[in-house]
Amino acid sequence: MSFESHWADTPPAAPTARPRGNRVVALLLVLAMSIGGGIVGGLIGSKASDSSSNGGPLVTAAPIKPENIGKTDIARAASTIAPSIVTIDSLSGTGESIGTGIIVSSDGEIITNNHVVEGSTSVRVRLNGTTAPITANVLATDAGNDMALIKLVNAKGLTAATFADPASIAVGDPVVAVGYALALDGGPSVTAGIVSALNRTLTDSNGALNGLIQTDAAISSGNSGGPLINLNGQVVGINTAVANGDSNTAANNIGFAIGVAEVQRVAALLRADAGGAVRAQGYLGISLSDRKDGGAGAVVAEVQADSPADKAGLKVNDIVLQINGQVITGQGALIAVVRDSAPGDVIKIKVERDGVTKDLTATLVARPKE
Repeated sequence: MSFESHWADTPPAAPTARPRGNRVVALLLVLAMSIGGGIVGGLIGSKASDSSSNGGPLVTAAPIKPENIGKTDIARAASTIAPSIVTIDSLSGTGESIGTGIIVSSDGEIITNNHVVEGSTSVRVRLNGTTAPITANVLATDAGNDMALIKLVNAKGLTAATFADPASIAVGDPVVAVGYALALDGGPSVTAGIVSALNRTLTDSNGALNGLIQTDAAISSGNSGGPLINLNGQVVGINTAVANGDSNTAANNIGFAIGVAEVQRVAALLRADAGGAVRAQGYLGISLSDRKDGGAGAVVAEVQADSPADKAGLKVNDIVLQINGQVITGQGALIAVVRDSAPGDVIKIKVERDGVTKDLTATLVARPKE
């Protein structure tokens, strides 16, 4: 049994756009709450007016010069990225969904989430500030990394987004999420927050997402595939998932974006795939479990005979701490590292065995067909 089939964590919720019918229900609920608040406010205001004999006009601020409107850091960042943001309307056998995309070339290449266009029979794109949709073709997808490359038909002269230097991103930095949240009418929504954490890893139904940026900027259905940007309007990540609470846990303002380093790496692979290159995933030949003692790392639960792991000397109950110097915080991180490697790659594995640290080397092979 290969380790890719073992998932210990609850998958994060991907913020794909909801079907339009659900969207109407949600908006009606908000409207009802607003009307109720208006009635209560009106009653209180009526009583207050009865006890006051003096009235007057509302106190208003002096006019702001037009050239000073929209000049905050967030407004400038949103304005910078705006020409490079599109709304994606994807039709499939199960219905319609709305997501967001980022223009990455002047001739119409667009990066978005795989789950925005997965299973699509038709993809239509609308540029920011326009009314007519443009047909797009899906060039390549990567479900494991939740990214897709699509391209507009007969497009030219578009404004490509600028991607930030991965080394320029730090915890605590202000960031802005931009996208077509809830497929609301008009332009994209803008929400602000900070980088809450770097290099997060989450498991989902397709494997594991690594190199994620955690943020408290609000991410909603329809934001999927849209950019998380810095205050220079540069893309630092692609919004892809939110954490939802359940009966045992609470999750507030926890969203995730695929970090720019991962975006750049996977975008290059998608372009190669679109050009006809055949890509195979690496395979180590182990199954995993989580540590139960509160420590970091992934525990080897099974080693397939004659696999790269077996030949490297990995043993059941070994705790994998690092691969190629990258810290393995849990089984999801290990899954992602091996998946993103290629057959023939040599990886260095640091494990803990019976309290002793050992360094092993394995040469990956191609992942067997299911």
